[in-house]
Amino acid sequence: MHDTSLKTTGSLASKSSGMSTREFTLFSQFIENTCGIRLSEAKKFMLESRLQKRLRYLDLGSYREYYDYLVSKQGLRDELVSMIDVVTTNKTDFFREAAHFSYLTEAVLPGIPEVEILNGVRIWSAGCSSGEEPYTLAMVLTEHARTCQGFRFSILATDICTDVLESARLGIYEEEKTIPIPYEMKKRYLLRCKDKSRGVVRICPELRSAVTFRRLNFMEESFDVGNPLRIIFCRNVIIYFDRQTQERLLNKFCRYLLPGGYLFLGHSETLSGLDVPLVQVSSTIYRKSA
Repeated sequence: MHDTSLKTTGSLASKSSGMSTREFTLFSQFIENTCGIRLSEAKKFMLESRLQKRLRYLDLGSYREYYDYLVSKQGLRDELVSMIDVVTTNKTDFFREAAHFSYLTEAVLPGIPEVEILNGVRIWSAGCSSGEEPYTLAMVLTEHARTCQGFRFSILATDICTDVLESARLGIYEEEKTIPIPYEMKKRYLLRCKDKSRGVVRICPELRSAVTFRRLNFMEESFDVGNPLRIIFCRNVIIYFDRQTQERLLNKFCRYLLPGGYLFLGHSETLSGLDVPLVQVSSTIYRKSA
């Protein structure tokens, strides 16, 4: 619960005026410094409407009042995560950019050293949103394990937004969201709800146990991701960062990639002009220099 001392008599959020240019600048600079996301002037209305939820919850009457609370010691402790949850965009699908999963199956997995296969191939879904990407990876890798004796893997899935992580852990999705999943995989890996009128399915326990979900902020100095990884999926995430932040982040990713490891980016993302130890091997797929 928030501190009742925050409430101001008569200053209900419903009476608050719009966000001023100065207030937008304060928020956008704070958000960029805190989680790397750059907001252009075109995002002012979006930010204003999303933060309105927090003003209502905290019973604050203006954006400036909310900003002053947010940057206070108490706000940084109690409100920062909630603010990030409402301003981050979470758009994802099962088998999004399907060519990546074909390349993974046909070119990456067959070339992984046997000792690594036996010890367990480590994959990171960085910016996993509500879980469709890591669960797609789990399906593809489990299918591969059916034909590759002894193949073991684990998937780390991280996001800055706590709300989507909680949803991802549950692994429950509207049936319509599962349309891109091949029929045979649906039969193996999706559980239907007994109440069919709800129109939802759940990821089977085998796949849920293969994925570890954790909150992570890319602006942290170091990442607690354990041993080096063979594969990192970070798709449609760095587009929200400026070029300097992109370069810094991608070099950090490379520190956690095995030599010869792979980085998968989103369809609109490029490493052009960035000083990173990665070589392009296919469209938006890169390999770390040995």
